[in-house]
Amino acid sequence: MADPTSQSNYLSIATRHLSLEWTLDFLTRTVCGTAVYELDVKGDKVAEVILDTADLVIDNIHVDGRSVEFTLGAEHAVMGSALHIPIPCPAGKGTSVKLAIKYETTTDGTALQWLDKKQTQGGNFPFLFSQCQPIYARSLVPIQDTPSVKFTYNAHVTAVLPILMSAILVSPPSTGPPHDGRKIGQDEVTYIFQQSIPIPSYLLAIASGNLRYRPLPAPKGKDWRSGVWAEEELVDAAEWEFKEDTTKFLEVEEKITVPYRFGVYDLLVLPPSFPYGGMVTLLTGDRTLVDVVLHEITHSWHADACHFWLNEGWTTYVERLLQQILHTPAHRGFSFLIGSKKLYDDLKLYESRPRYQRLQIAFENGENPDDAYSSVPYEKGANFLLHIERTLGGLDVFLPYVKNYVQTFMGKSITTQQWKDHLYAYYREHGTRDNVEALDSIDWHAWLYGEGLTLPVPVEYDVTLAHESNLLADRWNKARTATNLQELFKASDLQELDANQIVVFLERLQSYPALPKHHISFLGSTYSFATTPNAEIRLRFYEVALLDPQSDAAREYAVDAAAWVVGEEIPKGKGEEGRKGVVKGRMKFCRPIFRALYTVDAELALGTYRRHKLAFHPIARNLIEKVRTGGAFMIGS
Repeated sequence: MADPTSQSNYLSIATRHLSLEWTLDFLTRTVCGTAVYELDVKGDKVAEVILDTADLVIDNIHVDGRSVEFTLGAEHAVMGSALHIPIPCPAGKGTSVKLAIKYETTTDGTALQWLDKKQTQGGNFPFLFSQCQPIYARSLVPIQDTPSVKFTYNAHVTAVLPILMSAILVSPPSTGPPHDGRKIGQDEVTYIFQQSIPIPSYLLAIASGNLRYRPLPAPKGKDWRSGVWAEEELVDAAEWEFKEDTTKFLEVEEKITVPYRFGVYDLLVLPPSFPYGGMVTLLTGDRTLVDVVLHEITHSWHADACHFWLNEGWTTYVERLLQQILHTPAHRGFSFLIGSKKLYDDLKLYESRPRYQRLQIAFENGENPDDAYSSVPYEKGANFLLHIERTLGGLDVFLPYVKNYVQTFMGKSITTQQWKDHLYAYYREHGTRDNVEALDSIDWHAWLYGEGLTLPVPVEYDVTLAHESNLLADRWNKARTATNLQELFKASDLQELDANQIVVFLERLQSYPALPKHHISFLGSTYSFATTPNAEIRLRFYEVALLDPQSDAAREYAVDAAAWVVGEEIPKGKGEEGRKGVVKGRMKFCRPIFRALYTVDAELALGTYRRHKLAFHPIARNLIEKVRTGGAFMIGS
């Protein structure tokens, strides 16, 4: 099955190893250098290599040491331009080809975001980071940009600031002086990286800034190590936030799957403009959000499938299984409950585009997969696996399969059909006839291809941990006409609730009619929701405040929400110089805020976004501009 978002001829010739020699230029905001490819020929008489590119400037190309003429195809709005490279002597099946491309990136590329120093935590040095998922590696390097191709890589990267990549840092050592003891921001240092585990192109990653390293406690008997990287001003807080749990999470994951294979598990705290989960939003100072790391750790075992839901559905399912092992079964159910709110919101969002409500989407050739980005593959996928677990008879029956699934497919590109065939084969060999009949009873078509606003079958969760949250929300709903709120509600109401339970309380409030403006103001001040640094809670508070777009409360809090999402909020008691300047670039936060803002005050939403557009990552910008309200795009179409 050919990848509908790649123009490369990876079925005929595929990259085995990639060597990168780059220089990062923070003045021109470009990456320039050479990429050398070792390719395995899979077809007969292969006469050319076709690579995916987008917004790159190609200087020259050599094939097996010989200079060749190349052509760039017409630019496709989603897939970019196909780079056609002739092979002077057509290659036969089983042979190899060596290719070298000298090139540079441009400022139009989607994969890279270059931050001014004022956009960073320290404010003294610029910052660069990449995001290649799902199809943007082609704007960083000419590549076969498909998860069907996996390759090892090494890199020599030179810059005036410390560098990290999705590979093991060979030199200079992470435990040595920062930037190899040279002057940061002034002296060039070459960083050497090695990735010996084959990865898909979307996992190619780079970051550079005023970074510092802190090792995390090393577990006994393990051949891997872990640490955290962050800007100098954040690294101590990041170390404290993650040192208690990160290696513990890895150890527990190993117990239910297989040993960790990458040798190093480092966390990088990226600036908050990162679109998929900049960890600045996790630095709450109380470790209340550190469990979010479970999801990213789990991707080390589940990140290779051709179908997106297999990656994210499995990762979300296992992440919640770890919640049960680390905490209690109630925590697992509670996590599913929290996810269900996002799922049903997104199913409703795609009501006019029901194809995106499916787990398995047959993308058309050249269709942008980001158009379908939502919680559906995560949450619907995890619920599907939970349904399979329960249909088979519970964890005792399903957990051995989980391990076998990882052992069989880790590091391989598989389709949904291959996974299903493997599931059946496993229980035919290791299970009973009842197990196979249980699998037969599942409505596979409804789960994989079904559309609509609900799951194919009702899935119940342990809601024990939601009890107090729901009671408090019910109290607020019943008090909507009360005038003595000071007597009814105190800050101590939250004393026994953790951050996730507060999230559920606020989401429960959204299921009722909007509260009056005075109640929302009292809610925000009494519980400090209007000023909390916890982005998960602040988001839900603004969703409560903006619930009725026509209300006075929505009009007032829309201004606060707009300032918060672009980092222009002014802490109480401070003037203009007190602006925090932390943009909420994670799409989990910025997309719903802009969607709500647009329904309340379109002029405010558009003006705020346009003034701060460049503070958001190109991927986030694309999806914010495609925010739909009432079937229309926020900005254009």
